[in-house]
Amino acid sequence: MTSFVRKSQVLLLTYYAHMVEYRAELFLWALSGSVPFILMGIWMEAAQGGRFGLSPVDFARYFIAAFLVRQFTVVWVIWEFEKEVVQGKLSPRLLQPLDPVWHHVAAHISERFARLPFIVGLVILFFTLYPKALWFPGVGRILLFFVVVAIAFTLRFLIQYTFALFAFWTERASAIEQFWFLLYLFLSGIVAPLEVFPPPVREVVLWTPFPYLIHFPAALLVGLPVDLGRGLLAMFGWSLLFFVWNRWMWRQGLKQYSGMGA
Repeated sequence: MTSFVRKSQVLLLTYYAHMVEYRAELFLWALSGSVPFILMGIWMEAAQGGRFGLSPVDFARYFIAAFLVRQFTVVWVIWEFEKEVVQGKLSPRLLQPLDPVWHHVAAHISERFARLPFIVGLVILFFTLYPKALWFPGVGRILLFFVVVAIAFTLRFLIQYTFALFAFWTERASAIEQFWFLLYLFLSGIVAPLEVFPPPVREVVLWTPFPYLIHFPAALLVGLPVDLGRGLLAMFGWSLLFFVWNRWMWRQGLKQYSGMGA
């Protein structure tokens, strides 16, 4: 246990120092996740007619929550892993007594802490511009929100890392993520909260993993009605499915990688 904690600390501190070197780039990454702010203005204007069941303030709170969720759940492992496989950089990591995935996990977690000051600054700026949207959800809901966000990040990471393992067979595994991202963009709640979807469409979408990556945590934070039990079960179920698929592909992929002369 002590060895695990020590290794984790070394990995996190190493990758945190690496991420801090790219502070300006981190700020641009944070800004790149500000799509919800752009869409917020559109939906706030549309809500003036009162046809969506949500007020302009509700939309403002939802999209700032969606922005926060996206900042904490962004994943890029597929591009890093694809490069490692194509360029042969995975080989030396396979010699280490540590699954290579933990390097990526440590990099993602460290990046969250390095990104945090920029997120706080953008949130303060948001509430300065939209003071009516300011609210306090309560300590219990905030803690639950962070737990759900952690599960959402785990699910998002498992999905993308599973797609990344296709790099053992193709040099363009990232193309799978690009196609997946189109579905993710429209069905996860980034473009619009699920409350504006027709009920039949919303019910179908709730059986997919997409709404639990953005909409579910965001709706939970702002107080929109959500089925907490169903949401958590869906997140755990999809996580388990992708974990099993991931481990099977890893074993098969290593055989393919060795067959290529690595």
